[in-house]
Amino acid sequence: MAGTSEEKLQLVSRHIKPFPDFPKKGILFRDICPILKDPAALTAVIDLFEEHVRKNHPQVDLIVGLDARGFLFGPLLAQRLGVGFILVRKKGKLPGPTVSVTYDLEYGKAEAEIQEDSVTPGQTVLLIDDLLATGGTLFAACELMNKLQAKILGCLVVIELKDLSGADKLKPHAVFSLVQY
Repeated sequence: MAGTSEEKLQLVSRHIKPFPDFPKKGILFRDICPILKDPAALTAVIDLFEEHVRKNHPQVDLIVGLDARGFLFGPLLAQRLGVGFILVRKKGKLPGPTVSVTYDLEYGKAEAEIQEDSVTPGQTVLLIDDLLATGGTLFAACELMNKLQAKILGCLVVIELKDLSGADKLKPHAVFSLVQY
């Protein structure tokens, strides 16, 4: 896709659709489905992530995608970069020996897990997801990477909800977000 980084960012922003009062009253949901529906917008997302990673993290070994929307962007980015892609899933979804962490949600607790042989100690990783809100899920994924002794280079998200301060929870890891609200 041709165009400047700013033009790509504008294209991505135009394809994020707001839904007021979803999933409950008072929440403004930001939907990425229109990005996935439009090949140019999806290419723009991956182009922008690729540009960032090549400039800032040339030594990345693995892209770590979070269940489930990190699975949409992560493999495309990993393929572009010529690196591997691994999954962080909800508890009970992966075969073989796994490592897990429990984390807090706004409405309770959840568990995330990864196959224990997914990462070799010392490998460099970038985590990717569609949205950063309170930071709970990305924080749990970082904890999994720490358990496996990976070196976390940072986190990538399409959308960051700044008012919820999720990036603060992830410090010292940097967060690169395409669109902020």
